[in-house]
Amino acid sequence: MRSSGHLSRLTLAWSRDGDQKIYVQERMRDSGRDLWEWIAEGAHIYVCGDAKRMAKDVELALVDIVAQHGARSPEEASAFVTELKKKGRYQQDVY
Repeated sequence: MRSSGHLSRLTLAWSRDGDQKIYVQERMRDSGRDLWEWIAEGAHIYVCGDAKRMAKDVELALVDIVAQHGARSPEEASAFVTELKKKGRYQQDVY
């Protein structure tokens, strides 16, 4: 995917592999400005993992990023994320 130009960056987060827990939502917030730019340019977001906590926390982080970097109110940001889902640009494989 990288050589074809479809993937320019991959950031991974593991909460149980090592001494330091690193959560997906933390990685997202660390790269919030970049993440917003990619979304604004048409990026797709795929989340895989725990449905009980992680997926909800990741979605809240995404809403926060859209609000902060996309200059939207929390309600507008939430609606934006809902639209991403409807368009298939935000997908979750959670269990």
